[in-house]
Formats: sequence, structure tokens, C-alpha cells
Amino acid sequence: MPPRRRIDPADGRAAVVRWYADPGAADRTTTATAVRYMLEELSLQAPGHSVEVRVPPFGAVQVIEGPRHKRGTPTNVVEMQVDSWLRIATGAISWADAEGAGLVRASGQRADLSPYLPLLRLADDPA
Repeated sequence: MPPRRRIDPADGRAAVVRWYADPGAADRTTTATAVRYMLEELSLQAPGHSVEVRVPPFGAVQVIEGPRHKRGTPTNVVEMQVDSWLRIATGAISWADAEGAGLVRASGQRADLSPYLPLLRLADDPA
């Protein structure tokens, strides 16, 4: 069963574009919508339950096919700050560069999200 969409795609994309235009000026509602929308997009691109992606305080999803996590601390976890998630998801920074800069905490053999990112390229540099 595909993940249930909670955010209208037009509203989610608009929130991401507003956040991207000026992250410091984005209000909490815009930022929360942008984060949650991009997490939903990730869950559509990488369905599954083997990796938990956390972007506190706004959301978390389980993604990528593989062994299903059921109880306790998941084996495969990715966690990052809001700005880091949105920068990675929009292509403003690559997964590898974000990891190298310490912006991503990833544990477990399945915790590499690079094949699925960026989700919505807004950055000028296609690298």
C-alpha cells in the first residue's frame, strides 16, 4: 500500500519554494509544511520500512525496502536539522557534502539516501 499523502502537492511545493527563497524569513508553518512535504516525497520515491529518517521537530518517516523495523531503536537511522534536510532535498547541497560537513547523522548499512536525492531540485548548480 503506497504511503498516504497528507500535504497537497501544490501546497507542499509552494512551502518549499518559499523556504528556499529566504530560509531565515520562513515562518514555522511554512518550514514545517516544507519539511513534511519533502519527507512525504521521499517516502514515495523510496517506499519501505528499513530506514527511519528524522527531521525534528517536524517529522519522521520510514523508507527503503528491506527488513521492517518493529520495536526499539531502528538499526538504520538518518537524522538531521531542518535546514540541512531542506538543503539536501532541494539540491542546494549534496548528500555526500552534507555528510562530510557533519550535517547528517546516519547509522546502519541502508542509511545512504543519496540515490533518492535531491527530491525537488531548486539549486542553480546541477552538481
